[in-house]
Formats: sequence, structure tokens, C-alpha cells
Amino acid sequence: MRLKVVAELRDHPLPRMLGAGLRVTVNSDDPAYFGGYVDDNYTAIADFCDLDEASLADLARHSIEASFLDGPRRKALLDEIDACHAGDPA
Repeated sequence: MRLKVVAELRDHPLPRMLGAGLRVTVNSDDPAYFGGYVDDNYTAIADFCDLDEASLADLARHSIEASFLDGPRRKALLDEIDACHAGDPA
């Protein structure tokens, strides 16, 4: 919101971007300045963009897939996301 890309978070094109199949990620850059840690950003988009749990899990997956993590760590985190999304808090 501080960059003034949209007037209100509910106007953000994130749901349309996901619907179009884009591999969107949610991030936090300089939280002290921009006012939001990554968990705050996930909470805000879930609330204001009306995202369901599956969409939030997809966003988390996209972040891991786009990272520079090595294969084993990437797989472990993706498996953890899948387990949490399936209701198994591994």
C-alpha cells in the first residue's frame, strides 16, 4: 500500500493474476520501512482479496519454487505446505 500501486488492497489484481495462471509470490521487502512482514502480507491479502486456503497454499508453493533453495530443502518445504494444506500438520 505504501507504494500506492492500488488505492485499496481489495483493488489489487492478485486474484485475477492467480486466475490467469501466473506464478505470483508474496514477499516482504524492508518491513520496517514498508510496514509489513511476510505473514502480515499473507493475512492482508487473504482478508482483502478474499483468497481461499488453496490459493494461499499456491502462493506459498510459488515462493518456494521461485527461490534459490537446493532440491532437498525445496522438496521438504513443498511437502510441508502440502501436508498443512491437506490438514496434516506434519
